[in-house]
Amino acid sequence: MTKTILTVDDSRTMRDMLMLALKGAGYRVVQAEDGVHGLEVLRAENPDIVITDINMPRMDGFGFIEGMRADPNHKATPVLVLTTESDAAKKQRAREAGATGWIVKPFDPAKLVDAVRRVAA
Repeated sequence: MTKTILTVDDSRTMRDMLMLALKGAGYRVVQAEDGVHGLEVLRAENPDIVITDINMPRMDGFGFIEGMRADPNHKATPVLVLTTESDAAKKQRAREAGATGWIVKPFDPAKLVDAVRRVAA
């Protein structure tokens, strides 16, 4: 069965790059433009894995992850943070919010798919 991945990023270019990398690896991809939209898509789609940016308008990645974790259906859904941030305090805050892993942009498509496979297992 094909796994569904929700990507949450305010950059259309980044969403397109994620779509290409993940679809090429056989995943079904649904997209959201920010954390608020991400929570709406999450309820409609019930993805197996989520990849989110941190810096976004309306609701950032931390708020999105916290909102996602507040939903009993998504307490255990793996969340990969994909961001330009590499600050240890932000990584810690993401972990505390419930993130599973951290990938720094720009990403290597093969490494991204690898990380997705690791958390999807």
